[in-house]
Amino acid sequence: MKYICPLIVVEDIGRSRAFYEKTLGCRVKMDFGQNVTFEGDFAIHLKSHYEGLTGHKCASGDSRPNNFELYFESGDLDSDYRKITADGAEPVHELREQPWGQRVFRFFDPDGHIIEVGETMESVVRRFYHEGLTVEEIQARIGMPMEFISTALDMK
Repeated sequence: MKYICPLIVVEDIGRSRAFYEKTLGCRVKMDFGQNVTFEGDFAIHLKSHYEGLTGHKCASGDSRPNNFELYFESGDLDSDYRKITADGAEPVHELREQPWGQRVFRFFDPDGHIIEVGETMESVVRRFYHEGLTVEEIQARIGMPMEFISTALDMK
């Protein structure tokens, strides 16, 4: 058995495809009309078609279970935050720093799925280093292996 990708169910495939392409810059890998797979390997599936395949009704559109998210990383978090909020995405929360130091923000896609965008962990390492933390302090803060930190700082 081989794991392929997460698949989220959407009310309007065109609206959701446009959102992921325009707002997040995702590129379509395969488009089957009622099922679209993006590079990075996640897919959206039209709710009415999905219900027909499974024989079960999905939760109503106004129901947000808030227990699943798609996670993206950004090399320019502040710029992406401004763009995504300017595009009108509904925030889950504003830009904030996680306990391990990574800056992130979360928002809802058109169907209420949570999307998280975080700065790369390499960026976190470099930010902490430029703030004066030692590599040992950085490791203690972010919990990543020393090899990862050294690579992020080009110390090898």
